[in-house]
Amino acid sequence: MTDEQAPLDAAERLDRAELERVQLERLRTTLRHAYEHVDHYREAFDKAGLRPEDCRTLADLARFPFTTKADLRAHYPFGMFAVPQERIRRLHASSGTTGLPTVVGYTEGDLSMWADVVARSIRAAGGRPGHKIHVAYGYGLFTGGLGAHYGAERLGCTVIPASGGMTARQVRLIQDFRPEIIMVTPSYMLTLLDEFERQGVDPRSTSLKVGIFGAEPWTEEMRREIEERFAIDAVDIYGLSEVIGPGVAQECVETKDGLHIWEDHFFPEVVDPITGEPLPDGERGELVFTSLTKEAMPVIRYRTRDLTRLLPGTARVFRRMEKITGRSDDMVILRGVNLFPTQVEEIVLRTPAVAPHFQLRLTREGRLDALTVRAEARADATSDERDAAARAIAAGVKDGIGVSVTVEIVEPETLERSVGKIKRIVDLRNKPS
Repeated sequence: MTDEQAPLDAAERLDRAELERVQLERLRTTLRHAYEHVDHYREAFDKAGLRPEDCRTLADLARFPFTTKADLRAHYPFGMFAVPQERIRRLHASSGTTGLPTVVGYTEGDLSMWADVVARSIRAAGGRPGHKIHVAYGYGLFTGGLGAHYGAERLGCTVIPASGGMTARQVRLIQDFRPEIIMVTPSYMLTLLDEFERQGVDPRSTSLKVGIFGAEPWTEEMRREIEERFAIDAVDIYGLSEVIGPGVAQECVETKDGLHIWEDHFFPEVVDPITGEPLPDGERGELVFTSLTKEAMPVIRYRTRDLTRLLPGTARVFRRMEKITGRSDDMVILRGVNLFPTQVEEIVLRTPAVAPHFQLRLTREGRLDALTVRAEARADATSDERDAAARAIAAGVKDGIGVSVTVEIVEPETLERSVGKIKRIVDLRNKPS
């Protein structure tokens, strides 16, 4: 956006040495808080032969045990809370589609800190007090909608709490209310794009200047698609409910070179996803977070399953993480080759005649797994162009990833549209035929 650079807050003006002093002080306090008030952490630390005071440097954190989603589910619903129930002001939870939901609690202080980091994120994305923000993340137990909402209000913005769904109405609201910023999943932004075009409205004619996209991995190719077709700046926001929700890290609009982690509140590590050994900055692995200021539910070395690498800060003193390239639990091993949906997305988005809507269908042919890429044709694509697109995608996957796939080009608006996080992989390998 063209507005002048907004002033940074006090933590953003720290130098690296000052920041690390703050981190260590907060880390030691968090370890002590977790050990004294959460049975799971006390038992895990004791089993490892560790006490909170054994953390004398930031590097000592690597000696402490990991926390996993299985740990959170094993203590469902409130067993990981570190404060009495009467101090809890809000509960959020994951969808629980693959098991018990993970439940998180927030004190009044946690909610205030969360609003602060989301406000910082929106400001880094180009938001300023007085801007109108269209929030199309889902409201409810999912952290996206309310997290964005309170952060936008903390910054001094006007919030349009659209939530998800009712896509035609959202397009009307954007035209009538004229927001400068939209916060939404990137896959639903593409759904809104389809609706603008269905209504005969040029997406580039709207008031939108910035899109803040999160809750699922997305690629540089999708950024270019959204920026070109909406004439906006598209930036990434990162978070997960177990750590706080959106606002753990944010891409700065002036650089768009990865997400600055708000390290005064969330301490990052990257580890080998197989061995769990810490990796140096610059090497790609699994992202791990330790909260530094959470009261209700501190998390110690939480394994996110997100794959990235840590890089030095640029627009801010805080370290950056690369855009998430995928999740270790989303990785498909197809005939010995590791494949992520984002790799296929890059190929689909650079292929003429197909829309940015695709799905991967895993099946089993005899003893071998097979993958079909289903991609939607653009409305004006001819039969010859569709055939050429199928060949181009198959060749791109074979040459770029090293595995053979079947490609189906389907009619426009055939694949299920996403209101929240899109389901890219449909696994039919164990379904009866």
